[in-house]
Amino acid sequence: MFGFGMEYEGAAFWLPVIWAGLLGIAVAMYVVIDGFDLGVGILFTAAERGNWRDRMMMSVAPIWDGNETWLILGGGGLFAVFSVAYAILLPALYLPLLLMLIALIFRGVAFEFRFKADKSQIIWDYAFHYGSLAATFAQGIVLGAFVQGFKIEGRGFTGGTLDWLTPFSLMTGIGLVCGYGLLGATWCVMKTSGELEVWARRKSIQFLAGTMVSMAIVSAWVPFLGLEIERRWLSWPNIAYFAPVPLVTAFVCWRIYRSIKDGAEVMPFLLSIALFLLGFLGLTISLFPYIVPPAMTIWQAANAVSALQFALVGYAVIMPLTLAYTAYAYWVFRGKVAEDITGGGYGH
Repeated sequence: MFGFGMEYEGAAFWLPVIWAGLLGIAVAMYVVIDGFDLGVGILFTAAERGNWRDRMMMSVAPIWDGNETWLILGGGGLFAVFSVAYAILLPALYLPLLLMLIALIFRGVAFEFRFKADKSQIIWDYAFHYGSLAATFAQGIVLGAFVQGFKIEGRGFTGGTLDWLTPFSLMTGIGLVCGYGLLGATWCVMKTSGELEVWARRKSIQFLAGTMVSMAIVSAWVPFLGLEIERRWLSWPNIAYFAPVPLVTAFVCWRIYRSIKDGAEVMPFLLSIALFLLGFLGLTISLFPYIVPPAMTIWQAANAVSALQFALVGYAVIMPLTLAYTAYAYWVFRGKVAEDITGGGYGH
């Protein structure tokens, strides 16, 4: 896996690598920070008390829309620098991506309407919950379809409209629901108190178990996809380099469980983020440098060097600003949500 791209030299080699790293950061940021607020939505209707739901929504209301900025950065960056890959991936994944966007719209509307509603509040509760659930499941399906690979001929997608709909992609959809549920539950542990925090701890353990089972099933399934991904992990000397990844992953799962049981408030959430980042590292090891698995590499899909250089200037400005805004927003709204809060609206 270390010999790819050797026919390219200088900027033609390094710029696609740099851009792959930047887009990887954008996607990882989106998955982690939008993942927990989607997770809060997944948990939402399981919280039977109205006050619990108010507090859960208030914990993410000031920051959820900023979280989705990273989705725009990732999609826009893909279009700007890997337009061939964009042109292949969009028609291949059109339906699950459309489902995701519609679900995200329902979530956004629910945020604004729920606090103003009276008799219709239950409608927006379910819009928030099912919008979060559908968006997460669609993202998991996209992930599974990406790992499976796409049928391409030349520079075009030649597969069918429903190629993404397979047992494997449905399994990854379920797995991501469990993973986002874990992020959402540990976020509630960190941001709430009292009986709601105790309830969130129980949910954290349940979703941790689901995440671990899902990761094990997906990992055992991948060798049967016919992509020779297992050779990257099990051939020598790769096995010596990569063996620590699953071992560290298992250790992090155990630490999440212990931190929840020991009464820690912040550590379960931080460790859940670490678990997702380890999963992202495993995905990178399995598929890099393919941006359209199993045949198109980042160098083959990259735009002209001048286009990559021009776009990099814009990203060099936008990404630090987005990071700064994100950090500032989380700092301003740090701390736990008050227990006596009621659904009376919030400020932007």
